[in-house]
Amino acid sequence: MLASRTPVVYRAKPMTRPIMGFVRNALGLDPPASPDDPTPENRFHPWDQSPSPDLRERAARIKAMATCPVTHKDIQFTCPLSGIPTHHSREAWEKDTEYHKSKRYELLKKVNIYEHDLRSGRPFPEFDFPQDQDYDRMVNMSNWDLFFYTRSFYSMDTEFQLAAVTKMLSYPITIGSVLHQYSPYSLNPKGPITLEGLKSLAALRYTLYPEQSGRFRAGQDTPIRIFILGTRAEAQLPGHVWKQLQYLIPDTSIELHFVGPESFYDREKRSYVQSSTETIVKRIDEKMQLFYHTDFFHVFHEAQDFFPYDPYNDVFFCFHPGFAAPETEEYWMGDTMKALMQTKCAVFTTGFSKEDLLRDISIVQDKYGSELDMLMEPVPNVFGSTKWELNDTNPHEVYQFNMYIAGFRGKRYHAIEL
Repeated sequence: MLASRTPVVYRAKPMTRPIMGFVRNALGLDPPASPDDPTPENRFHPWDQSPSPDLRERAARIKAMATCPVTHKDIQFTCPLSGIPTHHSREAWEKDTEYHKSKRYELLKKVNIYEHDLRSGRPFPEFDFPQDQDYDRMVNMSNWDLFFYTRSFYSMDTEFQLAAVTKMLSYPITIGSVLHQYSPYSLNPKGPITLEGLKSLAALRYTLYPEQSGRFRAGQDTPIRIFILGTRAEAQLPGHVWKQLQYLIPDTSIELHFVGPESFYDREKRSYVQSSTETIVKRIDEKMQLFYHTDFFHVFHEAQDFFPYDPYNDVFFCFHPGFAAPETEEYWMGDTMKALMQTKCAVFTTGFSKEDLLRDISIVQDKYGSELDMLMEPVPNVFGSTKWELNDTNPHEVYQFNMYIAGFRGKRYHAIEL
C-alpha cells in the first residue's frame, strides 16, 4: 500500500531578509507617524458600508444566517459602537442590557478594526520574519514579547501588528513552545505537565537535542515527524511561516505532515484535493519538508502508511479540532481517535476557549479514559493568537485561535492484575 503512494514535489523559493529594519530599530531612527498608520479611528467602518467588498459580503452573510438574541428574528441592525450587524432593530439593540453591560461591543469593534487593517493595503513590515538564530543568543519562550525580542523580529508596537503576526505564527510557535528545551510549561504542581507528559517530552527532546544527551549524529539524521490532524487554515500557511518552527530547533530536520480532507487547497482549481493514494510534498529546504495527506488519519493508519510510530520521533497536534462538536464528533471519536491511541505518541490539542477545550478533553476521557494518560492539563496557551475573530452565524460570539492547550496519549503500560 505504501509503495502506491505518489508524492508530488514542490520546491519553495529561497528566502531573503533585509537588515535595514534591524539597523533602524537599533539606532532608534523611527520615521514620523504616517496618516495611514492603523488606529482604531481610521480602521473603523460599519461592515455593511465597508470600503472592502469582502466585509460588505460578510455583513450580508451575518444578516442572512444569524438571529437576534432579543427577538430571535433575523438581524437587520448594525451596532453603531462595533460596526457589526448584531440585532434585529435599534429597539432590540437598546433592550439588550446584557450586551451593553458586558461591553461585548468592545471586542466586536476589535474584530472590525483588525479585519479592516488587514485589507487596508498598508505596508506590513512585521511580516519580514527573521531567519537563523545566532548561536550566542538564546530564545526566550516566556511570552510573545520576549519571543519577538530575542528572535529579532520587527518591533511591533501596535495591537494591529501583534494581531496580524500572532494569528499567523500561533500554529508553529505553539508547537515550538511545547517541544522546546526552554518551554514555558513546567512540571506539576507548578505547571501543567504531568509525570507521563514529562516522559513523552523527554523522549522527544532526546531526539531534538542530541548533543545535550551525549549523542552524535552519524551521516543523515532521522527527521522528527510532526503530524497535524484535521488541518484547515494552518495547512495553507506559507512555508516561511512554518520555517520559524525549525529555527527554534536548528540542528533537527522536520517533516510536517498535514492530514485531513481539507489539508491541501488547489488554488488553480479552487477546491480541496482529496485522495487516499496521493501525497503532496513541498520542500522548504534541506531541513524542512511539508507533506499533505488529503484524507482522514485513520485511512492512512489502517494502510500502515505512517508505520512504525516512534515516541522519540513522532508527535501529534490537533488545533481546535472539535472532538465534542456535534458536527465533527463522529469523525474524531471513532476510528481516528482509536488510531491516535494506538500510536502511543504524544497528542496536543488546542481550543478557542477554556470551555471549548474542556469539552474536547472530557469526551476523550469519557470514552477512552482507561486507555489514555494525560500529558498536559488544560491551561492557557502562552502563544495563542491575539487577534479576535467572529462567528458569522452568531455575531455575539468572539474567540481567538489556540487560546488553551492540553495533551494526552494512548496508555503505554497497562496494569496487570497478579
